[in-house]
Amino acid sequence: MTQFFSTQWTRASAVAVFTLFIAACGKGPQQAAAPPPSDKPATPPVAIVDGTPISRDAYDDYLKGLLRGKPATDVTAEEKNQVLDQMINMQLIAAQAEKDGMEKDPDVATRVALLRTQILADAAAQKYVKNNEPSDQELHAAYDAATDKTEYHASHILVPTKEKAVLLIKKIKGGAKFEDVAKAESTDNSKANGGDLGWFTTARMVKPFGDAVKALKKGEITADPVQTQYGWHIIRLDDTRDSPFDTLKPQLSSALMQKKFQAYIEDLKKNAKIEKKL
Repeated sequence: MTQFFSTQWTRASAVAVFTLFIAACGKGPQQAAAPPPSDKPATPPVAIVDGTPISRDAYDDYLKGLLRGKPATDVTAEEKNQVLDQMINMQLIAAQAEKDGMEKDPDVATRVALLRTQILADAAAQKYVKNNEPSDQELHAAYDAATDKTEYHASHILVPTKEKAVLLIKKIKGGAKFEDVAKAESTDNSKANGGDLGWFTTARMVKPFGDAVKALKKGEITADPVQTQYGWHIIRLDDTRDSPFDTLKPQLSSALMQKKFQAYIEDLKKNAKIEKKL
């Protein structure tokens, strides 16, 4: 985790520096600490640097950015202190930048303005998504209209060379049991299950593998080996079915949300005066 924090420093610190820098620009040290109006009860700051508090909310937000979805419960006390030290360092640097008048530097001002725009746009996008999640009726309609919702149940044998795969295909056509050949010859972890891959959609597989599965009939094996970056495959299609609604629901929700948000952006464009001068 310590290494994770250090490697994420450059990416995450930009937003944190921006937050601290914006708070400090044009104000004295005490005024820089003034939080915006909020209905949330005030919490003690996690640190005070030359009179300027670093709020608990700022700390939690910065830590969340570093974790990128990982649970905060995984962070040790030592690592939390490392994060706080990073924020203290940033506050010191931001304060020095203010003293040096760097907010007046055209390049700095441009980057600050861009970051502000990005943060506001992200906040607006998150608000839109939260308030416009697809309804069950919309999701079921999208599921009914989906043209490719087939799931495949297949087995495969993976070997490193085409020559080896050709020999094994001949062996299976000669009467050898597919599962036995998979257990004896396959280099894939599925060999323990006789090559059984379970149920999947072709979107989860590399394209050559997915295309080969689609071309097979139930019970059929590939006449020729199929090459992917993993090696050479002998594939058998065991069964097909429509993906259950619950399986496709996350995918459908994401696709619908993208369409809604794109339509939202297009509506904003219609009501805006846009002049491109690139």
